[in-house]
Amino acid sequence: MADKDIKVLLVEDHTMIRMGTALVIEKADGISLIAQAEDGQQGVDMAKEFLPDVILMDIGLPVIDGIEATRQIKEAELNSKILIFTSRDNDDDVFAALAAGADGYIMKGATPEQLTAAIIAVNEGTAWLDPAIARLVLSNVQKQKSIEASNTDINYKTAKNTFGLTDREMEVLALIVDGLSNPEIAEKLFITRATAKAHVHSILQKLYVDDRTQAAVTAMREGLV
Repeated sequence: MADKDIKVLLVEDHTMIRMGTALVIEKADGISLIAQAEDGQQGVDMAKEFLPDVILMDIGLPVIDGIEATRQIKEAELNSKILIFTSRDNDDDVFAALAAGADGYIMKGATPEQLTAAIIAVNEGTAWLDPAIARLVLSNVQKQKSIEASNTDINYKTAKNTFGLTDREMEVLALIVDGLSNPEIAEKLFITRATAKAHVHSILQKLYVDDRTQAAVTAMREGLV
């Protein structure tokens, strides 16, 4: 294993899925599988022992589920990023996982390329939401938007922007939700990387969140994008 490799812990109770996913990770350049766990408690214990960069976490696990395991790992402040890897896409599971501190959410139907990209993205601190999950969250936002905006002519986004975000910060926030990194945001908006980084920092402060994933979730919940 090269020192620069992203160290991954896989937490999955189904043997065949675990074996197949492990194969995908082992074949990926720059990513190394350092341990595998079969239940949530084992996942927590291995996270503390091996200190992985990224933890690929199923939700439906024995002993303790993936959401509780995520919460315990985040409370332990191990600095490991957690990518939820599951077939569950209902509202309760999605928001519970994100509320527990998950750094990303990807479905088990994802391609090997998508899974690899998600691991790399969350390791770099970029919010990653599977397109199916993003649509689910945005659908809920649209429903809320319809209810709240039905009897008013005020622009919805303007009305919801009670955080003091500038027009440029709103643009940057939309790109954060799309999963773009700072360099990609800079290129998209024709600004320097330093400026993009400064905008992201300001957005996190104004939204009272700690990272890009929380910013993306807040943006979608509040109808800012």
